[in-house]
Amino acid sequence: MSHTEEQRRHVHVACAIVERDGLVLSALRSASMNLPLKWEFPGGKIEPGEGREECLKREMVEEMGVEVEVGQALTPATHSYPSFDVTLYPYLCRIASGEITLYEHSEVRWLLPAKMLELEWADADLPIILEYQQMRGEAEPLFTATAPGSRPGLP
Repeated sequence: MSHTEEQRRHVHVACAIVERDGLVLSALRSASMNLPLKWEFPGGKIEPGEGREECLKREMVEEMGVEVEVGQALTPATHSYPSFDVTLYPYLCRIASGEITLYEHSEVRWLLPAKMLELEWADADLPIILEYQQMRGEAEPLFTATAPGSRPGLP
């Protein structure tokens, strides 16, 4: 094994948070994919010399047969899996043309942002979901600040 092969692999991935009518697209990885049967935001590996947005547009055509408009970037997230590291570069997107056809994933679902964590997501996607929910005001509260029937700021 060469020195290069011994180094831990780090994958850079552009991913799409595809929005439509207040819902978000989630994709189930097929049984034959790495991290099988986990939900994820669609996207793929950034090729050498390729920009993140360019990668995302290419991957959405290859994986789902749709062209997307790429919008606002969210905070990149890095996660260490047992055999590799991955950095996800998330972008808000919308489908510009085409109908979703599954070329790699086994299923897709359109979810309300508040319901996203009801699925079993790939670990790397979790911080992106949380940021997205907070941005959209959909995060589940950790506690309630007021008692039922009372008004905030009043005893």
